[in-house]
Amino acid sequence: MPGFELPDRMTSLPAARAEFDPDVRQAARDLLAAPPVDILTRLLHNQESQVALLVARHVIEGFRTAADHDAPTGDPVDGLVDDVAGRVLGLRADLVRKLAALPSAPAEVTAAVLRERAAVALIGGCWLDVVSQPATQPAVVVNRLFGQHFRLQGEGNPRKGVHHLRRVALERAGVHLPDVGADDFAAKAGTRPLTTLHALFYLSLSRLPASFLPEVVAVHYVCHTLGVDEALLGLPAPLDEAELRAGLAEYVELTRGSPTGQADRRRLLAAVELAMTLEREQVDVLGEVARREAELPLEARVAAIIERHRPFAGRQHRDVRVAGRRLTEVFDDPGFDVAAFVRTFRDSRQLKPIHGGDGRFLRAIKFGGPMFGVFDEREAAVFAEWAARAAAGDLPDMEIPADRCGEAAAARWAAAVTASEPSGVRFAEARPADDRELFHRLVNIEAFPNTLPIARTKALANLDAAEVLFGRGAAGRYTDASWFDYTPQALLDRVDHIYWDKLVEPYRPLTEIPDRDEVVFIQKTFALGSLIDGTWAHRIGNVGRYRRTSDGMLAAIYADEMGRGDLRKNHITLIHQVLRSMDIQVPHIRDDAFLDQDELPDHLYGFSIHQICLALFPDTFYNEILGYNLGIEMFGLGEMRLHEAQKLRHHGFDPIYEEAHLSIDNFSGGHARQSAEIIIAYLDEAGRTVGDHIVQEEWRRIWRGYASFAYFVEHALVREATTPRTAELVI
Repeated sequence: MPGFELPDRMTSLPAARAEFDPDVRQAARDLLAAPPVDILTRLLHNQESQVALLVARHVIEGFRTAADHDAPTGDPVDGLVDDVAGRVLGLRADLVRKLAALPSAPAEVTAAVLRERAAVALIGGCWLDVVSQPATQPAVVVNRLFGQHFRLQGEGNPRKGVHHLRRVALERAGVHLPDVGADDFAAKAGTRPLTTLHALFYLSLSRLPASFLPEVVAVHYVCHTLGVDEALLGLPAPLDEAELRAGLAEYVELTRGSPTGQADRRRLLAAVELAMTLEREQVDVLGEVARREAELPLEARVAAIIERHRPFAGRQHRDVRVAGRRLTEVFDDPGFDVAAFVRTFRDSRQLKPIHGGDGRFLRAIKFGGPMFGVFDEREAAVFAEWAARAAAGDLPDMEIPADRCGEAAAARWAAAVTASEPSGVRFAEARPADDRELFHRLVNIEAFPNTLPIARTKALANLDAAEVLFGRGAAGRYTDASWFDYTPQALLDRVDHIYWDKLVEPYRPLTEIPDRDEVVFIQKTFALGSLIDGTWAHRIGNVGRYRRTSDGMLAAIYADEMGRGDLRKNHITLIHQVLRSMDIQVPHIRDDAFLDQDELPDHLYGFSIHQICLALFPDTFYNEILGYNLGIEMFGLGEMRLHEAQKLRHHGFDPIYEEAHLSIDNFSGGHARQSAEIIIAYLDEAGRTVGDHIVQEEWRRIWRGYASFAYFVEHALVREATTPRTAELVI
């Protein structure tokens, strides 16, 4: 059986396929029938369900089939990159001119434009969120993309990431919005359907990057090269065009030798055209928004503010009447006519001046009034101008112009998404025959979403089982999962104890080295876990959830495991080097051929399966991942690693994988120490934001995660703790 060879020149995975549980079909259809904003919010909230993944396939297929450009003909290779770059840079110049020509006065115009773009700006780059995963590492193109993604995310500091910097720039411009994943984001931003659909396409791509790698490469180059958000917000480009072009060129060159190269290039070119179309549409709709806002009559501006806040008007208005009707009844009326309400409100007693001063409404929204803070300064100024002109009789009745910005394009994309039928999708219940097949499905989860319920059940079962070590864990050879009440110092003390008493002090250099076959066998038992190194944290940085200090710290550890984009330092590369030095030939774990490999023992799949099962649920098992991370990073130190490195060197095998962990996991400032600090940071934030009462509950889940790592390491202890003891006879 041919083994996997470095470097990994993969340019796309096999033809699209995906298995879903039968009951997912209708649930996905129901969601696709909802307004685009509801679909976008659902996908932002839910990173863990089959429904979200099936909907994402529908969205991608809809956009790919509805693109109004001609399908690429021929199969160009030479000159392809220069041609793409020339067209994208030409479009950039055109878009920059259009953006510069947008009307900017009054300030409401700029604010309206920025609010409209915000949904795309604040998820931009999400297509790289899980481009690095077990199925794609250590591919050359994936490493380059992941290195850039790590920089875009602030290199482990969310407050230095591109999304945070864009949010700061929005706020400097007076645009204050909730988190992009918040239920009220679209309402507060006033996001139109076209922008929502564009954001939905990018978010859908982020859920399936392994399945749509050529499209990810294209979208990444086009969107960052065009730099619409940086042009709007006055920010420097986070990635240089020359660097982006080099990545595009590298990918195209890789397709020359790829069995799917011709198809990949066609997909790449089609996606380039699609991304250019979307950004062109975005700038066009921003122009429509700017012109509409600039030309909007005063009463229409008032109406827009009322519409923006109407969904949040609550029972506090139960005693307020306008023209004899309770305000709550007016706003809850399905046939609410905002234009008619504005005319009625304009003539009501709430707006009329009292003794030459402000009316009841203006008094209510000023400091000290019951509605102070509901409207921002700009909105309050619009109401003040409106009241003054109403008092002067300077407001003739008029119809508020309909908002049709981007309407035609939005209707086309929405219809295409609704009618889409993704190819390769089948509906069946997952029934993996054994752990080997289950592992294969988990690695290729984009192709087997119907395996998610099994993964969740297995993770929970392992976590429950691991609690046996809460009472017996002190006897562990390499770990101590025995229970203790959390304080920061108690955790650091336990970590110190494990490091010195379990990992360092027992170490003595080997005086007798096992023979070659035994060393190779032991390495084979470790290899399966090493081939998915870092997997437990690969979904931590996804858009909509990457905001806590602990998120950034854990994402930085994952980046280190993947070499921060440097293939030479990528741990998956390193383990393949070690295996090659021992003449161990195995296919890549993503390949179907891996199901038939006979080098790695079958009885040790449980450890790797548990790690992937946790990783696939970054929200459900966030705490447990923090604890598991502590266990696995500390395991990189001490006696076991030192002995393995000594044995490998003795027989002339490559010890680089063991040596890398002894270095990067160091207890002074490396991953082992960082892993404890991540937990402290997370629990500190939980205590300060929710309350001290939650800390011990959160801690128990974290320690379950640590115990679940120990459960797969301490075989003898687990057997002893779980084997029923025969009762002694009493005579």
